[in-house]
Amino acid sequence: MNMAYYPGCSLQGTARDYDQSIKEICEKLAINLKELPDWNCCGASSAHMTNHEISMRLSIRNLLMVKDNDLDILVPCAACYQRLKAADKALRQDPHFWDVDSYAPEYEIIHISSFFSRLDILEMLEKHMVHPIDNMKVACYYGCLSLRPPHVTDSKNHEMPTTLEQITLATGAQPVSWSHRTECCSGSLTMTRPDIAVKLVGNIVEAAQRGGATAMVTDCPMCQANVESRQLDINPAGPLLPVYYITELINAALSGTYPEKQQKVHLVPADVLKKHLAQADTRREDLS
Repeated sequence: MNMAYYPGCSLQGTARDYDQSIKEICEKLAINLKELPDWNCCGASSAHMTNHEISMRLSIRNLLMVKDNDLDILVPCAACYQRLKAADKALRQDPHFWDVDSYAPEYEIIHISSFFSRLDILEMLEKHMVHPIDNMKVACYYGCLSLRPPHVTDSKNHEMPTTLEQITLATGAQPVSWSHRTECCSGSLTMTRPDIAVKLVGNIVEAAQRGGATAMVTDCPMCQANVESRQLDINPAGPLLPVYYITELINAALSGTYPEKQQKVHLVPADVLKKHLAQADTRREDLS
């Protein structure tokens, strides 16, 4: 399987571990990722909040470079996904407005969770899985950018999504039922209004803990960084919840390991996943 790949700026910086885990998973599943040539920032969120035309043209440039390709574009970052989808819709509706002669590509822009929750991909994961993550209770956190607004994202169920839960179940972990799966974490305000960020993140973490979760999973780099870092402002003594990328769970289930170097990139202690892998090993030894 071949796919185009747009990593975006975050996955080249603070979320490099996200990028690495995606590439490792795709290698194991024989999915060939072809990174967009000479890609640029999608415009989220600085350009998006400053000038609409600039933000659109940044994403439009990325799409025009591959408009003659037929490979679907895999996008891990929720903000990048939203901006590329908005640019794609604008070009399809009126290419001449954007000084483009014609635009009718056959590719789809696909968010990472939509891709890994596809039935054929879930079957591939099951086939290659060596170490299910037993009994780890996880709060699946979507945030808002990958789902809303639905007229941009084409989300079929933006209020009650299930993609992260489907992937989590495939890894052997247990998604919990909780109330704040799609609540905003205030990522765009985390520097300018930390008081709002602290309140919203506090509500999210409290809801996840109330649901019985010992960890959270997400597919958004901004959510991951914001929810982990703001917990340290709220209650540094704990209890704290690590926020894993969903691809970290997939990779752990496919490899059977969660290395120390991966734990170190987390701001909140992230040894929960490693402990559950070890506990699963112990249970298997006892059964044998």
